[in-house]
Parts: sequence; structure tokens; C-alpha cells
Amino acid sequence: MVEEKQETKQEETKSKPQDNARKDSKNERPRRDSYRRERRPIRWGVCHIFSSFNNTIIHITDITGTESIARTSGGQVVKADRAESSPTAAMIAAKRAAELAIERGITGIHVKIRAPGGHNGPNSPGPGAQAAIRALSRMGLKIGVIEDVTPVPHDGCRKKGGRRGRRV
Repeated sequence: MVEEKQETKQEETKSKPQDNARKDSKNERPRRDSYRRERRPIRWGVCHIFSSFNNTIIHITDITGTESIARTSGGQVVKADRAESSPTAAMIAAKRAAELAIERGITGIHVKIRAPGGHNGPNSPGPGAQAAIRALSRMGLKIGVIEDVTPVPHDGCRKKGGRRGRRV
């Protein structure tokens, strides 16, 4: 009895036409080409950002780092010396560098941020670094890897200041 029920269920499923399979293509909407974008290959470059508390320098090179494509700094875009390291100056400088890079055909960049570092300089980048990266991405450049390349001392020369440090 149970076997008969299973057999009849199998026969019913075989004989039913599938509803979700479309028989004619008249009901389908025509596909638009605007949905499909042709993917152009990304042409990569490297953006070296040196950000200290006195200035921000943005240098875009090719992927190997040998050919210079664009180079700007905060000091080129503002008049006051105190404003060279500001986020505003870094944004304007980054926009200029990005325009030059886009003209040369670069569509994506890997970012290398550098602070002064060493044994005397601060190891944290200045205020212009984040603003420069944000401006580069707003200009339409794809950002790949963001890397910190601040030089770190490996116990080289003795730091100045004497045994008990600088007394103020």
C-alpha cells in the first residue's frame, strides 16, 4: 500500500509541466547594455605621501617607482608657512597630483604613507595624510594597498639629549 502511494507521487511529478521554466521569450524584457559595463584594466601607480608637521608632499610614480608622474606639496598651494601641513593644503595638493596622474592614464594607486621617523622625528604622520588619501579617492582613483613606510631606527646612533634627557 505504501509502495503504491510512492509510485503514484513519482508519476504525478513526472507528468506535471514545470511552471517556473519559460516556454517563450516574448515575456522577457530586452537586456540593456547600460547595465553591463566593460571592465577596463586598472593601470596602477604608487602614491608616496610624506606627511610631517611642517609640510605634506605627494609624489605619484609608476608601479616600479622609477618614473615620476606627478609631484606636489602643501607649500605649493598655500601662501602662509603655517598652513603647509594643514589638511586643506594636503587636499588641494592631492587633487592637483590626481589630475596629472589621470591625464597620464593612471586609474588606480597604491598608497605609501611616510612620517619623518628615524631617531629624532615623530613616527606618526602629520595631519595632511588622511586628507590627501580622501582627496585622491574622491578624484576617482581606485585605492589598492595603504602602507606605512616610516623609517624605524635599528639601534644606530645615540639620540641627543644627554643621560637624563632635555631639561626645559
